[in-house]
Amino acid sequence: MRLIPLSGGHVHELLTAATADRSTFAFTPVPGDEASMVEYVASACRKREAGEHIPFVTFSKVHRRIVGSTRFYDLTPWMWEGPFAGPGGRQRVDRPDVATIGYTWLEPAAQRSPVNTEAKVLMLDHAFDTWDVYAVRIQTDARNQRSRAAIERLGFTLDGVIRADKPGADGTVRDSATFSMLAEEWPVHRSRLATRLAWHTQEGFL
Repeated sequence: MRLIPLSGGHVHELLTAATADRSTFAFTPVPGDEASMVEYVASACRKREAGEHIPFVTFSKVHRRIVGSTRFYDLTPWMWEGPFAGPGGRQRVDRPDVATIGYTWLEPAAQRSPVNTEAKVLMLDHAFDTWDVYAVRIQTDARNQRSRAAIERLGFTLDGVIRADKPGADGTVRDSATFSMLAEEWPVHRSRLATRLAWHTQEGFL
């Protein structure tokens, strides 16, 4: 698969992915019509320009099309105090201390393939190896057991559930299950996930 920077030119391909089969989007806010998708993409691009989000479309080489979207967000560097803030300290201005991966959705046809795992490996590699973050976080609707299981398979640990966190995709008030992976945990999980992806390649899934 490939992660391609999201642009306005991806609206129709994303809409095709979002409307082919919406059976698994009960807890995921995925636009279902052209006007909503145009605004979804425009909003993501505005947040990228503001330095708040880094959005992508997910292109599956197996399916030969765009099958969903994902992004980095919550990228603000921590504000270090005292001697850690000045020159030679730990204050960052060009990269985050912690990153969050989210806004992730895939059409059902791609959900049982290695696409999500490979995308997360690419993003985690960038976060830990290029940005040198201390942790990567992921949130999901606490009711979304399929999503929670997929996050845990990647190696993330459940930190807790934030009650009444935000509006849910179904119009309810959502509780959010929050997961994290620490920098020192990533090498073990990277090796495990690389082995898993290699097995899928041998089996002909990639």
